[in-house]
Order: sequence, then C-alpha cells, then structure tokens
Amino acid sequence: AQVKDLALAGRIVLKRVMGNASFITIRDGSGDIQIYVSKNNIDVDLYKNFKAWDLGDIIGVTGKLFKTNTDELTVEAHSIVLITKALRPMPEKHKGLADIETRYRQRYIDLMSNPESKAVFVKRSNIISAVRSTMLQDGFLEVETPMMHSIPGGAVAKPFITHHNALDRELFLRIAPELHLKRLLVGGFEKVFEINRSFRNEGLSTRHNPEFTMLEFYAAFATFQGTIDFTTRIIQLASEAIGNSAQIEWDGDQIDLTSFHTKTLAELVLAENADLSNEDLSNIETLRTYASDQNISYKDSWGAGKILLEIFEKTVEPKLIQPTFVTEYPVEVSPLSRRNNEDSSIADRFELFIGGKEIANGFCELNDPDDQADRFRDQVKAKADGDDEAMGFDEDYIAALEHGMPPAVGVGVGIDRLVMMLTNQSSIRDVILFPQLKS
Repeated sequence: AQVKDLALAGRIVLKRVMGNASFITIRDGSGDIQIYVSKNNIDVDLYKNFKAWDLGDIIGVTGKLFKTNTDELTVEAHSIVLITKALRPMPEKHKGLADIETRYRQRYIDLMSNPESKAVFVKRSNIISAVRSTMLQDGFLEVETPMMHSIPGGAVAKPFITHHNALDRELFLRIAPELHLKRLLVGGFEKVFEINRSFRNEGLSTRHNPEFTMLEFYAAFATFQGTIDFTTRIIQLASEAIGNSAQIEWDGDQIDLTSFHTKTLAELVLAENADLSNEDLSNIETLRTYASDQNISYKDSWGAGKILLEIFEKTVEPKLIQPTFVTEYPVEVSPLSRRNNEDSSIADRFELFIGGKEIANGFCELNDPDDQADRFRDQVKAKADGDDEAMGFDEDYIAALEHGMPPAVGVGVGIDRLVMMLTNQSSIRDVILFPQLKS
C-alpha cells in the first residue's frame, strides 16, 4: 500500500540551510519535529524563497516520515507553504528566555519560545480539571455567584471599588464568594462549589496577585475531620493527575504528600516561642510586650487573638514545610466561623500550610444569626478604627441565616498556590498566564 503524505503546520524554531538541502525544526501545539527540505523534492524557485524565510514564520508542510542516520524522526518535505510571516524576530534562544520581565509582559513570546513554561500552564489546566472532577464525583454542584458585590464580605481583605452608572452606586469586586455560597445552603443546596476569580486590592508579591483563582466549597451536615480528609484528597488527586510522585519538590524543599499533620495554633506558637506560656496566649499585655521584643508590629486596636495570629504568621508559618492543618484559631480573626463548643474563644477552623505557605482555609460555618450580627458589628467598628480590610455589615446575609442554615463546613483553596506547589514554581507569576505587573 502506498504511504500517504502527512500534512502538518507549525512555527520555524530552528533552521540549518545548506546548498541543496536544509533541515528546519517546526513547533506546533504537540511539540517539535524536524523537516528535511531538498531541491530534489520541491520547486527550485520555491526552495530559493524558502531559504529566505525566518525563524518565527509559520509554515505548512506535506511529506513522508523517515528516520535520519542519528535516528531522529523527520518529515521529508514534498511541498511547503508560508502561512504566516513573522514581522518581529523570535528571541535568541538563551537571552530571550532569561529576561523574566519580558516573559510576564509578553507571555506569547514566553510560550512560543519556552516549552517548559507552556508545560506549566498545561499542568495548571489539568490540575483544575482534576479538582473539578473530584468535587463532582463527591456529589457537589458547581455554581456561579456574583463578581460584583454591594457590600464587601466573605474574607478579611481590601476590595477594589467600581461604579455602576445605570444604578449610580458603588460596587465592590468580590474578595470571596463565601456569603453567596452559604445563601445557597439556606436555599436547600447541600453541597456547592465554585472555581473562579476573586480580587483583593493589595500588594504584589511572589505569593500574591490582586486577581487570583479560588476553589470554594460548602457541605451541609459535613464534619470538621471529614472535611480535612476531603481537602487532603483533593490535593493528592490533583498531584496524581499531572503525574507527580508522592514526594514532590517545591522551592528546594522535599514535601511528602502522603502524610498530612494536624496541630493546634497554640501548640505551634509555644513550640517556636519558648518564652511564652499557655496562659500568655490570651494575655494581651504580655503578647504586646512579646511582639514588640520580637519586632512584630501590631495596632493598638488589636485584641489578643489578632496579635497571637501575627506572632504565628511571623514565627511559625514559614517553618511549616510538610503538609500541616493548623486548628483552633482565635474567634477574633475568624469572623464567619463557628465557635468551639468547649472553648468559646476559639473557632472550629483550620488552615492548611505546605512549604511555609497557606494553601487552604476552612471552618465550621457560623449559622447563629445573632452571633454573626455581633461579629459584623465588630468588623464595622474595626473598619471605623482604620482597618480597611474589615467586612461590612451584610443585613441580607443575616436575614438568610434567620431562615435557618444547616450546620456546614466550608473550605477555600488557593488554586494559584496549589499549582505553584504541584509544578515547583517559586513565583505566582509563573502560574498565571497574564499576571499583574508594576507599570
């Protein structure tokens, strides 16, 4: 049987022109392949034109597959055509890729010339697909909630403000979808999730982009420990989906994804801060003095819980390399979380840290409308005292709770940081296609 010519197209990324024959490498979405172009197989004038084509040009080729003496799979071109002329040169192989600023500002050049970068974004897509698949298989319903809110809420963060001309009122880009998702629990949906963007009007860093992707999910009648186990599974399955082994490397650290630990915030703070005792952790004067001695800044309006959290973030968080669920957060820094039955000063809340970074935040949801209203009032007072990250008072959300919300657990997972970890990237800008940059 006669072997049919195969047809393919791609961008010229390598070119070795000789007298009567040439080798070029073209790249398409699936990878690179070598093309052998000879005067013997194509028109002489076409070969002359071909020799003038540049790196970056997009061409079409038909021909037969063969292997060279060095065993490289190659297409012998029987016809070639210039499809798109590149008017700007491709970056030099090494110089172009090293310029990190260009990679972020002109991502198309990065993707065109750097297969490793492209592979990260393919993995990102596969991670998100795996997360979605885990949620759906566990019976969660995927929903979409508003991106523009009349009252900023659902997290402690500074919002972006925009103006709706027709309604002539201020709106806020959402900092979290939490309060809308919990309204759905009131409405009778028992397991809901959303994978979408949230916005926080804060600084840029290797860990923070003002526009970022979150998974948030809520499950009525779920247990605290069951949700910790499910969160663990989401991360393990996402890692498996991109072919990782159980041991991964992130930023120079070896991380074991088979072993997740659970520790209380208090025990971790005491282990790293030998001068503090258990009694000190609720004594505001002692905490103020200790924070000052450690050069940890705080505001006079902060209570003991907020200062304790600050001490934790500065002295403990960077050292939590192996996967660790930290539990028993102060209620003061958990305005939407249910109080613990035994100790009303702590919340039934966890945060997951891996590689010294927060990956997830979850808690048993506060479903007592009176307690929630009191905490909103505390947030409003904090805002009046100059805390521009505090939440507003959401009266409609209180009304929803007054209709009765089932006991539930909710979790937020930072998708960008999850991708950073699973693809071993040290900057959030390496896992967001078009990150926000200083102008």
